[in-house]
Amino acid sequence: MDEDELQSLTLNPTPPNDPPPHPPPSILSIPPPIAPLPVPRSRTVTAVASDSDREGSLPPPRTDDYEISDESRLARERHEKAVQDLLMKRRAFAMAVPTNDVSVRARLRRLGEPVTLFGEREMERRDRLREIMLKLDSEGQLERLLKAHEEEQQAITVPAEDEGPQVYPFFTEGTQDLLDARMKIAKYSLVRAATRLERARRRRNDPDEDEETESMEVVRQAGELVLECSEIGDDRPLTGCSFSHDGTLLATCAWSGITKIWRMPQVSKQATLKGHTERATDVVFSPVDDILATASADRTAKLWKSDGSLLKSFDGHLDRLGRIAFHPSGKYLGTASFDKTWRLWDIDAGTELLLQEGHSRSVYAVCFHPDGSLAASCGLDSLVRVWDLRTGRSILAMEGHVKPVLGICFSPNGFRLASGAEDNTCRIWDLRKRKCEYTIPAHSNLISQVKYEPQEGYFLATSSFDTKAVVWSAQDFKPIKTLSGHESKVTGLDITADGQHIATVAHDRTIKIWSSRSNGKQKAMDIE
Repeated sequence: MDEDELQSLTLNPTPPNDPPPHPPPSILSIPPPIAPLPVPRSRTVTAVASDSDREGSLPPPRTDDYEISDESRLARERHEKAVQDLLMKRRAFAMAVPTNDVSVRARLRRLGEPVTLFGEREMERRDRLREIMLKLDSEGQLERLLKAHEEEQQAITVPAEDEGPQVYPFFTEGTQDLLDARMKIAKYSLVRAATRLERARRRRNDPDEDEETESMEVVRQAGELVLECSEIGDDRPLTGCSFSHDGTLLATCAWSGITKIWRMPQVSKQATLKGHTERATDVVFSPVDDILATASADRTAKLWKSDGSLLKSFDGHLDRLGRIAFHPSGKYLGTASFDKTWRLWDIDAGTELLLQEGHSRSVYAVCFHPDGSLAASCGLDSLVRVWDLRTGRSILAMEGHVKPVLGICFSPNGFRLASGAEDNTCRIWDLRKRKCEYTIPAHSNLISQVKYEPQEGYFLATSSFDTKAVVWSAQDFKPIKTLSGHESKVTGLDITADGQHIATVAHDRTIKIWSSRSNGKQKAMDIE
């Protein structure tokens, strides 16, 4: 066989119709295994298999597989809206808003909004700016508007030198008159405080001075108070009363808007003051002169002479007035109003010196420290706030009453403050400890007025709508005398400078004068 035939046989395969060649006899056939061999699977297949073999395993449900009721849908929408409102409030409080009113107006003008609305005040204007900025920020327009304005300003004006970040004062700038008044009050109070402290040291170190015995004698005399006189004061319920600084005159005011001046001790009418168009809410005599001030629901306070002639009218409050008080110097008048502010007025000029905010609800009463350095205010927010007139700062916010506070009074000792409220309690606050020293469960109805004995503060008196007035010891806060005689709500009281007489007025339209028996005996001895 030549090479060409051998190559052709090697390359050409065996024809399909030929039988297959038999295996060589040396190779034996292997029998099949009894059990199938395990086949390894991939991890993915194993995981899928294991998940599918698990009991109760189902594909995650879809919201399209079931219907949502209208109530559930509305509840979900309310929840989403509440969440959005909460997020908006958080963003609003986190947003930087100017505190200076001039800057607030400039920012509103920059955003193309009205600079001010009718009757809008500074804090309301700032809240409106916050809402506008938050709305623009949520719409993505705030940065664009501010950037466009800045570009316009840069294109019009020459850029000024970099003076650093501008710092806005977190206070309301006052007038020069207010600054002068603060200086005068500081000088006046320093002298008064030094005199009071020197007197206290002298009485403490002097062996002849026995303060405890003196206080017990005064308390004993207060326990002998009796009804000396009762007089019809007006055709309408009476709301307030005040003794003059020498105790020779008594002023009362009523719902009729009329204030009357009575000559003491006969309680004979001397003058009638007519000028208010609404009910009168309070009356107070000056501590140095025979002039008096009245407050009314017609949102004004008026200054009068004791003969009935009108001197000045203080207009400015936006709501009815509550209690009023003279500064110890007699040069300033404080008025509390239901517009949530109290104001300080210059008696001589008849102008407003200070508009003080700070209460969240209506302010009902205001009073001044005997030194003239501090003022206290109370209101329907159940708070008593103490203000430093020399700096304008709120130095104390005393919490404790659970209902509106209607009466406050500083003690002549300089470190105690009494407050009466609608929760029927009278609280004694220690200004040195900055907390409540004692709580007197004084009456069975709200307390309308509280007053300290003006000379030494050895006792205090409270009036209430339970038709009674009660005298309390300022040492142990025990009741000394209950003044019962009115047939209706007792709305006000006052104590003479010597502490021998107490006047009370009520809705039964009567004035009642309570006098000490010791004072009557002394007068009888003087006559003899």
